[in-house]
Amino acid sequence: MNGGGLLVAGTTSDAGKSVVTAGICRWLARQGVKVAPFKAQNMSLNSFVTREGAEIGRAQAMQAQACRVEPTALMNPVLLKPGGEQSSQVVLMGRPVGEMTARGYHGGRQQRLLGTVLDCLEQLRGTYDAVICEGAGSPAEINLRRTDIVNMGIARSAGLPVLVVGDIDRGGVFASFFGTVALLSRTDQELVAGFLVNKFRGDVSLLEPGLEMLHGLTGRRTYGVLPFRHGLGIDEEDGLRVSLRGAVRESAVAAPLGEDVLRVAVCAVPLMSNFTDVDALAAEPGVVVRFVDRPEELVDADLVVVPGTRGTVRALDWLRERGLADALRRRAAEGRPVLGICGGYQLLGESVEDDVESRRGRVDGLGILPVRVRFAREKTLTRPVGEALGEPVEGYEIHYGVAEVLGGEVFISDDRGRGLDGCRVGKTWGTHWHGSLESDRFRRAFLRKVAAAAGRRFVPAPDTSFAALREEQLDRLGDLIEQHADTDALWRLIESGAPQGLPFIPPGAPA
Repeated sequence: MNGGGLLVAGTTSDAGKSVVTAGICRWLARQGVKVAPFKAQNMSLNSFVTREGAEIGRAQAMQAQACRVEPTALMNPVLLKPGGEQSSQVVLMGRPVGEMTARGYHGGRQQRLLGTVLDCLEQLRGTYDAVICEGAGSPAEINLRRTDIVNMGIARSAGLPVLVVGDIDRGGVFASFFGTVALLSRTDQELVAGFLVNKFRGDVSLLEPGLEMLHGLTGRRTYGVLPFRHGLGIDEEDGLRVSLRGAVRESAVAAPLGEDVLRVAVCAVPLMSNFTDVDALAAEPGVVVRFVDRPEELVDADLVVVPGTRGTVRALDWLRERGLADALRRRAAEGRPVLGICGGYQLLGESVEDDVESRRGRVDGLGILPVRVRFAREKTLTRPVGEALGEPVEGYEIHYGVAEVLGGEVFISDDRGRGLDGCRVGKTWGTHWHGSLESDRFRRAFLRKVAAAAGRRFVPAPDTSFAALREEQLDRLGDLIEQHADTDALWRLIESGAPQGLPFIPPGAPA
């Protein structure tokens, strides 16, 4: 017998679907329910590698952690990685299968993937007591409904009840709830059980008359009102929407242990991927992280991070156009710390030979590290472990570029001192390993090196555990659901499906 299920949809992108899904998952896991997350199709530049070597969205990996289970490709069978405004790489069951334009994907390929998506969901429901599914964008995108496999398409095919989340902090939440339902077909509307208000500020009693009127208009109840809380976001999905000016990760900046803070500037390169790598830095007391896009913003930085990117050659062009390339070369020559991660590591080298992503052939790099990069046809997807700066470190690799290191020092080695990855020259480091800064002892050793090079009297906290902080964050999400949602009613939805006899709200989907 299959386990229960629920689809968490949203009135818009960024309504809070990922956070609510993670919160429901953690609440259920704490009740002893064997639960798994699922997102049929994800568009994201932030991805993760599972233990079997499959690439999935980082949001689903975090939701799996909320469930206290190991993430697998079943939880995110289709991942789209944007390569620009018009095309994306399609990753199917954790492996890239080609590039496709939006028109080509929605013109037929997407619908053909429905069988694969349903098979994955069926396997999860056969293994777990409950599967909490996350939608994408809005279920009322009427131009895409015919080929939809992630919102009402999956809900109708799998008989899932739908909970619609709305961000009241944006305003217009009542119109968004009503309009979402009213633009669905009669059959789709039968699965929409009700609503969940997200990011509410103020006195809930002032909201209640509106919720009662919404119930009267739609015949659907509101399952909870979640209050606004700072710093609750889990790993974000869409790197294209990160502000290129002054974006700061939402985290509490604790006072430094030493006399100085440490300032980290992250170059907001185009198609920035896995910018979550710097979250572990932002979690350190006294470390201030900001995203920048101008050379003058590197001047007072104690560390500059060049993050991963889906377009290494395009990022090189961008750095040169903005004067950041020269600023990075000056920093390196002056012995001021620079860290390149994945694509950021590749572009710090002497050259990039790319016949895969940009198809530009050989392109000069910044020449800071003695490394030549050649793009292979097969993507590297691994979960390596090693040692760096005398401390254990682990991470995950997602890249086409193969680095030939011609000099400098090895950055990461195995337990016998044999080189595994990366290169270091002076105070410039480069590595293909995402997530390495989440290794606490390595991160502290690295920050001590940075502070010494920058002349800062900064002292890393001896007890900061990034894994523990992430667990605390997931527990806070579970608390939100437990304290501010009708959990008994939510469980009935998961177990029994949408209530019978929900009224049709005209006009319904257009013919």
